[in-house]
Amino acid sequence: MTAPRRSRSRAGSTAPRATIEDVARQAGVSVATVSRALRGLPNVAASTRSRVERAAEDLRYRPDPNASRLATGQAHAIGVAVPNIGGWYFSQVLAGVEAVLAPAGFDLLVYAAAEPDDRRRFLGDALPARQRVDGLVLVDLGLPADDVGPWVDSGVCVVTIGQRTDPFPSVTVDNRSAAATAVRHLLNLGHREVALIDAGDEKRFHFAVPGLRQAGFHDALAERGLSVRPEHVETGLFTVESGRAAMDALLATSVPPTAVFAASDEMAIGAMDSARQHGLTVPHDVSIVGFDDHDMAAAWGLTTIRQPVVDIGGRGAALLLAELAAGAPTGDHAVMPTQLMVRRSTRRLG
Repeated sequence: MTAPRRSRSRAGSTAPRATIEDVARQAGVSVATVSRALRGLPNVAASTRSRVERAAEDLRYRPDPNASRLATGQAHAIGVAVPNIGGWYFSQVLAGVEAVLAPAGFDLLVYAAAEPDDRRRFLGDALPARQRVDGLVLVDLGLPADDVGPWVDSGVCVVTIGQRTDPFPSVTVDNRSAAATAVRHLLNLGHREVALIDAGDEKRFHFAVPGLRQAGFHDALAERGLSVRPEHVETGLFTVESGRAAMDALLATSVPPTAVFAASDEMAIGAMDSARQHGLTVPHDVSIVGFDDHDMAAAWGLTTIRQPVVDIGGRGAALLLAELAAGAPTGDHAVMPTQLMVRRSTRRLG
């Protein structure tokens, strides 16, 4: 029987240092089960996990990350690729990812893909990077069909957040249905001149979300036999500044809208600011709805679609842990709930 390694105590004397083998022996399980239980991985019975945690606590076991990495051949790091690290949505997703992965013993390597060249560079570099990371989380960076095969063949574990890319696990919301819910709210208040501030196709990132929210806008109008005036569609960039500029243009049309659906809260807040700069009162002169439930939405009294952004990131991280445990794509796809949050930026027309 191998005795536990010894380390110096605070007093300078030699004290036994428990190993993972000691924990496994005391808990009556395999070393692999101890590793999985203490890293928070799935497929460990609750009673077994409790027994392992109790044994680790009794033995004052502390994992040696360097030894673990050498022994398993794993990097214990996850790469996360986002278009805009500084954006509110992406920072919230990252917070959710980290909240799950950090307790499981993984570091995060964040890749910025703010421009098409960044995205192409990332896609080209990511396969070699699998030696530095155990898996990848792609946040609103869709994979073109031609790129999926090489990634599957490489064996790298991938989870997509924001849109579904088979065969990889994914976490999304139903953007089309949620956008239609937002517009129906305006129609139910009697509005018929409803404008859209969208975010374009974002084709450069194969980003499906803007198109889905635009489709939901048109779905809701079509249900009532309505169509949108061409001049009542403006494109923003998911920023306050672009929302303000889009609203300036909408208010300059021959028939200004009485209500606006903005495809993000940041654009909606910009639209609200524009309306006030034009001497209008929200919602008495124009009603505005956003999408996200940004941290500032409640302060602005913004009616919006709430999506659980931090939970979306956490769910994506959990799916990646499951995929790492299985050693292959699990095919799991999570659709997270959304909710219409009615606040003071909307009112009945008339």
